[in-house]
Amino acid sequence: MHRRRLDAPAGDVAALLSTLASDDDRLWPHRTWPPMRFDRPLGPGADGGHGPIRYVVESVEPGRSVTFRFTGPPGLAGTHAFEVATDGDATALTHTIDGRASARFALPWLLVYRPLHDALVEDALDRAERETCGEVASPARWSWWVRMLRRLAGRRRR
Repeated sequence: MHRRRLDAPAGDVAALLSTLASDDDRLWPHRTWPPMRFDRPLGPGADGGHGPIRYVVESVEPGRSVTFRFTGPPGLAGTHAFEVATDGDATALTHTIDGRASARFALPWLLVYRPLHDALVEDALDRAERETCGEVASPARWSWWVRMLRRLAGRRRR
């Protein structure tokens, strides 16, 4: 689970969530990560994902949450979701994975997918903070491992 408390009204944070995977996406860090794309506008049944991670939109509660069900890669099962909630005089934006990796996928998850996922989500939360608050108090930093994995992935694409 990744959570960021934002000193912004819930409506402002919900507005970011409503742009997810659109041409005007103000939440997903698509400049530095594979963009989130679907076969139709964000809504139940939309099929897509980002990079090698595939999922279908399971549910959308406008202004509150969007939940996705993994469809790939093989060995990854469960959901991931973004949720907006009031947190005192601020708003919390949370990303949660509720899933499991098969025995065959466990090592790739631990060594490759999880560190990249964690960095991507922290970049998304930085973007949300920048969009709603004007600046990021403590920007996320990629670990040396994430930087190395990204370099290796860049070489593979070439």
